[in-house]
Order: sequence, then C-alpha cells, then structure tokens
Amino acid sequence: MYISRNLDQWQAFLAMLQTAFEQGKAQELLTLLLTADERDAVGLRLQIVSQLLDKNLSQREIQQNLNTSAATITRGSNMIKTMDPDFMKWVKQHLDNVEKN
Repeated sequence: MYISRNLDQWQAFLAMLQTAFEQGKAQELLTLLLTADERDAVGLRLQIVSQLLDKNLSQREIQQNLNTSAATITRGSNMIKTMDPDFMKWVKQHLDNVEKN
C-alpha cells in the first residue's frame, strides 16, 4: 500500500494529528495545514468513498452527482481495492452512522 514518499514526515503528521484529536485541537490543526480547497477535496473524497462503498450507483453516476472527474472516481475505487477489507467494513459502518445522524 502506498502511504507517503517520506514515511518519517507522514508518521510525524499522524502523531501530531492523533495528539490534536486527543486534545480537542483537530479542527484547528487541519485548518492550519490545509487550504480551503484541500479541505473541500478531502470532503469530496469522503463522499466518493461513501458512494462507492454503497454500490448503488455506477462510477459515471457518482461522477455526475459530485461534479468531478472520472479519474478522481477511479482513483478512489482503486484505493478501496488496495485497502484491508476489515478496515473498509469499518469505514462503511462509520459512514453509514454519520449519514443517519
């Protein structure tokens, strides 16, 4: 699985993010590190993953619904295929719970 070009930097980011969540500072940290466009892109990726995992729509329909490129949808689909199935079940369960609330 591809994680990062520089694993040490990625690990440092994850450690900082974990600390931020533990101390209630996650939103501030992510606002500091990500531009508004990057935050929007993360939100879009989450919607893509959610719709792909639902398996109710074709990739083309997802692309049209979310007004994004086919490449972005394909990238999400390909990443899902590389992830541990148990993790993807956890993601789907969490996304389903978020959508109910």
